[in-house]
Amino acid sequence: MNTSALPGSRGVGVRLSFLQSRLHLDGLLLTALFAVAAFGVAVLYSAFGEDWDQTRNQVIRVSFGFLALFACAQIPPRTLRRWAPWVFGVGMALLAAVMVTGVIGQGAQRWIDLGFMRFQPAELMKLALPLMLAWLLADHDIPPRPRRVMLALVLIAVPVALIAIQPDLGTALLVAASGFFILFLAGLGWRWILGGTALAGAAAPLLWFFVMHDYQRARVLTFLNPENDPLGAGYHIIQSKIAIGSGGLFGKGWLNGSQAHLEFIPERHTDFVLAVVAEEFGLMGVAQLLAVYLIIVGRGLYIAACAQDNFSRLLAGSISLTFFIYVLVNAGMVSGLLPVVGLPLPLVSYGGSSLVTIMAAFGILMAIHTHRRLWS
Repeated sequence: MNTSALPGSRGVGVRLSFLQSRLHLDGLLLTALFAVAAFGVAVLYSAFGEDWDQTRNQVIRVSFGFLALFACAQIPPRTLRRWAPWVFGVGMALLAAVMVTGVIGQGAQRWIDLGFMRFQPAELMKLALPLMLAWLLADHDIPPRPRRVMLALVLIAVPVALIAIQPDLGTALLVAASGFFILFLAGLGWRWILGGTALAGAAAPLLWFFVMHDYQRARVLTFLNPENDPLGAGYHIIQSKIAIGSGGLFGKGWLNGSQAHLEFIPERHTDFVLAVVAEEFGLMGVAQLLAVYLIIVGRGLYIAACAQDNFSRLLAGSISLTFFIYVLVNAGMVSGLLPVVGLPLPLVSYGGSSLVTIMAAFGILMAIHTHRRLWS
């Protein structure tokens, strides 16, 4: 069929061309991100007990996130490549600054107070580390030689350790995953992967006794048997499961979630917001949300496959797969399939640093896609 003969088809083509060539935005990805963010605002309005003041703060954060997306989408990949070591250096300096002057909240020292807002430098490392590793590996042999692999592992280990001692195990795991995906996509041999897995297994007792905090060990034990302490450590996950189960197939309806409105679900606006979604929109609502997440991940992997060079391909692939792990870990945590590690549901949970970082990452994805014919 000749689509150019269809009424209005030329106008649609012009709009899409303008969106990509002038604004450097990807229409499908932008639509999916906006849909999830808008849905998140609606869910948070219910989770906050219909408190518009709190919801308005999230709308402002979402707006800043889309501004960050638009700004990053304008940066050509060759510029990102030049900036990569400097971005990583700034990220490491900020992590060091947190250890010295960081603000302590809820028993953790993770933030830098900027006066008008609190900034979490660990979030920056979700972008800085894959940028650095893609820069390190792009111009060398693929798969990387052992010396490059060892250097990459050191670059992963240092920021992950600094984040873990804040303590922020969830973010540390995501940063480690973003670095691992770069190595995996670069063709890291299975000997390295199996050897690293064996080493991690051997180091597990040391991590348990000498690295993990008491509350982190309690989370693992609670994951294995939450009913052992139903009014203490197991309370979060038990109430989350009750909310998920009570939602049934189609949910109780927006603003009608009793578990959320009666405040039975702890952290219902942050880590456990998916339980609110399940209670009010049911299994079908959760399935549709996960489907949009899969569209986002799939589009990101498509952009990675179409990238022109190793740097862009590695970076786009890492961003997409790390976002997938983000969603997977939160969903598993809320449903009791994984231990609670304190990761929010991306683009839905209340927060600022995480949301802006995610949007900036997708801005980089769009830059890789829309600038691909403009540089070599």
